[in-house]
Amino acid sequence: MSILTVFRVALKSLSRNPVRFFLSCLGIGIGIAAVILAMAIGQGAKMMMIKQISSMGNNLMMVFPERRSGSPVSGGMGQGQNMTAGDAEAVRRELAHLVQGVSPSVRTSSQVIYAARNWSTSIQGVSPDILSISNWTITDGRFFTDSDVVAAARVCAIGSTVRNNLFDESENPLGKIIRIGNMTFKVIGVLGSKGANNWGQDQDDCIMAPYSAVQRYLRRSKFNNINMMNISLVSMDDLEEAKREVSALLRQRHHLAETQDDDFETRDTTEIMNTIGSVTSIVGVLLLIFSIITLIVGGIGIMNIMLVSVTERIREIGLRMAIGATPRNILSQFILEATVLSGVGGAAGVAVGVIASYVVGAAAGWPVLVSTGSACCAFAISALVGLFFGFYPAYRASRLNPIDCLRYE
Repeated sequence: MSILTVFRVALKSLSRNPVRFFLSCLGIGIGIAAVILAMAIGQGAKMMMIKQISSMGNNLMMVFPERRSGSPVSGGMGQGQNMTAGDAEAVRRELAHLVQGVSPSVRTSSQVIYAARNWSTSIQGVSPDILSISNWTITDGRFFTDSDVVAAARVCAIGSTVRNNLFDESENPLGKIIRIGNMTFKVIGVLGSKGANNWGQDQDDCIMAPYSAVQRYLRRSKFNNINMMNISLVSMDDLEEAKREVSALLRQRHHLAETQDDDFETRDTTEIMNTIGSVTSIVGVLLLIFSIITLIVGGIGIMNIMLVSVTERIREIGLRMAIGATPRNILSQFILEATVLSGVGGAAGVAVGVIASYVVGAAAGWPVLVSTGSACCAFAISALVGLFFGFYPAYRASRLNPIDCLRYE
């Protein structure tokens, strides 16, 4: 008997009870849809992570002052008072073979006022290198220059969120004077939009100004302390060398003895990516485990249906054997029936999973990535599930005695 004939017989047998056929496919369909959804969310999370890390900076390495530990309450990383803008200038000057941009960073927050509108936002005191370091763009106007930094000029570039909350849509913010705290600053540029980062923080809700102006007028600091140092490396292949060189330079500038620990901490995008990647991997594994459990439940359902089918068709099996069908023919027929059941359920599950992935992504604002390879893989898994769970009922049918089958009532 040819494979095509066996396939036709299998389809005819399955079509006798459409409700049972539908319920058998349902379990596998749900499992495959769950697999597609899990893979789409996992790939989407990875894609978003790469995008967000890329938006943070180009070959980025960050250096923070030590955590405050002299009081009962820790000030957190970046709250130390031992790193200055001079350290950043030294790194730029003496490690030029490793770095292509260095920007000190001084952070604060303040109420910003223009006319009758006000908005609370973060103020970032930086240098012009921050544009290339952190992949920022200017959509309108210009960014401040090194001369503005030296002069501590009260000029700034505003993020799109700040612009939308301080100015009318038709109003041009360039040249306008805004009040940050108790000091006036002139808007000379508008930053390109970046959206939210991995932690849900709106990156466009900020104002950038020369770090010298932020230190002098907003923080009113008598010292040259900074919160962090952003460093863009020539190549991430030089990361370990850059860490060593930066550490040695800062230790020398901070007059640390060999027995003393570093009074600064370094971070880089690979560490952040590995941390976020481990979290998304755990979520993906949990979703995959759920999908596997669902597939096993669906496979057990197919096995039960096939066992019932074998019991109901004992006389048919005996009659087919009596007219020349071999145990191999019976085995092939029932295995094919189980595979068809799971295959149809798998195809439906792939379709539902793809649709559900895009629906979930649109509803949650979460990127999803459904590839042809993952869909084909999920369909192949459904066929294997049917083959695995359908083997025992098929084997049992093939081992029946034809005489006992014909006598069966």
